[in-house]
Amino acid sequence: MKRRVIHLSRMSKQGIAAFSDVVMSFLATWCAFSLRLDTPNWPDGFQWHVYQLAPVLALPIFVRLGLYRAVFRYTGIAAMVTVGKAVALYGVILFSLLLWLGLPGVPRSIGLLQPLLLLIFVGGSRAFARIWLSRADADRKHQKDARLLIYGAGAAGAQIAEILLQRQQLILIGFLEDDPELFGKTINGQRVYASGDAEDLIEAYGVTDVLLALPSISRARRNEIIENLHRHQVHIRSLPDLTDLARGKITVSDIHELDIVDLLGRDPVPPNPALISRNITNKVVLVTGAGGSIGSELCRQILVAKPSILLLLDHNEFSLYSIHRDLQERLEEMKGDTQLITLLGSVRDLERVRQIFSTWRPRTVYHAAAYKHVPLVESNPIEGVRNNVFGTYNVARAAIENGVSDYVLVSTDKAVRPTNIMGATKRLAEMTLQALAAAETPVFLDGHSIPDSRRNLTRFAIVRFGNVLDSSGSVVPLFREQIKAGGPITLTDPQVTRYFMTIPEAAQLVVQAGAMTEGGDVFVLDMGDPVRILDLAYRMVELSGLSVRDDQVPDGDIEIKVTGLRTGEKLYEELLIGENPQPTAHSRIMKAHEDFLPWTKLKDELNQLATVMESHDLKALKIILQRLVSGYQPVADSVDWIDLAVKDDITTVPDNLIKLEIVNKSQSL
Repeated sequence: MKRRVIHLSRMSKQGIAAFSDVVMSFLATWCAFSLRLDTPNWPDGFQWHVYQLAPVLALPIFVRLGLYRAVFRYTGIAAMVTVGKAVALYGVILFSLLLWLGLPGVPRSIGLLQPLLLLIFVGGSRAFARIWLSRADADRKHQKDARLLIYGAGAAGAQIAEILLQRQQLILIGFLEDDPELFGKTINGQRVYASGDAEDLIEAYGVTDVLLALPSISRARRNEIIENLHRHQVHIRSLPDLTDLARGKITVSDIHELDIVDLLGRDPVPPNPALISRNITNKVVLVTGAGGSIGSELCRQILVAKPSILLLLDHNEFSLYSIHRDLQERLEEMKGDTQLITLLGSVRDLERVRQIFSTWRPRTVYHAAAYKHVPLVESNPIEGVRNNVFGTYNVARAAIENGVSDYVLVSTDKAVRPTNIMGATKRLAEMTLQALAAAETPVFLDGHSIPDSRRNLTRFAIVRFGNVLDSSGSVVPLFREQIKAGGPITLTDPQVTRYFMTIPEAAQLVVQAGAMTEGGDVFVLDMGDPVRILDLAYRMVELSGLSVRDDQVPDGDIEIKVTGLRTGEKLYEELLIGENPQPTAHSRIMKAHEDFLPWTKLKDELNQLATVMESHDLKALKIILQRLVSGYQPVADSVDWIDLAVKDDITTVPDNLIKLEIVNKSQSL
């Protein structure tokens, strides 16, 4: 019956509502007379005129004030206020008429009592209709919509439950809670169950979603809860942490998809305020590659430490615009006075870099500009060397010339015994800074040197770490897109393992490591245990409430397709070339001992490398890289698109390179 009522035409529903109001106006009049005369009353004489006046006055007023335009099952406070206004207007008119007419046998108090009773009847009918029809809606949705358990019956869970119940976006089954004192209690009409009952509840109610409303728990406990839940194939989502919730009341938009980021990250070590502020606060700071994944997060961390000027350098116009807009909004929120300056330009352009340094005289430089996508650099090796090696040198030269105090290079674990051009260029960039830091009187590649007064003023530091989750080119956003599309997930090899760290943690540690250097140090971040990419893919699928299609589950939702290792890709990454890294004042930052050539020798090699680049001699370029970079073993079928096009031989590109450039265009491991 409920469903039939819901599906009636609009006019039919309005007719039913109007008829009900007429009946209630008669009922209110009878009750008013009976209460006033203190006995059940049958109308007599002029009393009949009141029964006639009631609906004649009420219906036009109710129509005019829109009482029949409202959808009863969504009736709220605003609709009730409208009912109150309509009945109040009706009451004033009825009382005035009865006072003026002075009908025999009709007490004047009927003009006050009858509207009050009518308000109760009409308002109550709307409330009853809302509850009755809403339950019909819930019964109808129950067969197909998401059914939710909220894990956490605290303030955050109660707030989000209230919002969800109001909006009827999900069918809320109840709360899960670890605290025994809350078991069996109700919050907003929803029962609190023991967390140990999760499996029974999921099976009994067909629960499809679990929302983690536990903003203050440790990451280890969160992982334990997720581990217990994910085997039930429920879709797990989460509220943000306390830092985000501190900004105000929880909203539905705060609910986000639980991701592998929530599992692989660790409880962060609180930053050392002294290290964070040492090279930043009230100083001019330059970030190269400011629009990139690491560069943009560095800018956010730096802004909090309140530099006087923050210079943002990037060659990508849109990326630069995006990070500037983000920082500007943050600056307004924190009411800071840092000056933000956006600078379009490439680190490959030495003169542009020198102009920037001579104009603003930065105190600290974070060099994050680099080409890091392995297959792209492998097929564009000349540009990879030009940007990663000579771009790093250009910024270092400008820093030395202008007396910059601290220069921090953001490096990668792919620089350790590399099998690809990208890793080799990053290791050579590290060696360049190590050699410059050790040189007493560095002579630049063009033979120029600097005055004695500016020698040894710049401290160089290298910070090396592995993959950052959700960075551009990371597997995480790629897998997320592939899962959303229904698969397949493309995996290069089942045995591939990588180190992972969240972007904010990596950026924070880069800043702190740079503040600890004495010059020429290679810092290595503690990345925790390596993660097998196949396991990561499985977990991401499971966190989406889906299953992997394999031999054990042939009717699973998402297929994992192995495509083969890409050119230059390693199965395992390393963080150290040498052995026995030294601890530092920070528990997650170590200091490595890495050999390098003295600047007098490395300078000649770099000049030779520059000559080879200009002649576009890829074979000679690889020989030089192999001679300079320990452990570098170039892949035989590495190519350069320009060479192929010039030779009109593009069809001879190795099949695996073409295939993986297309299939895995953003899967940088």
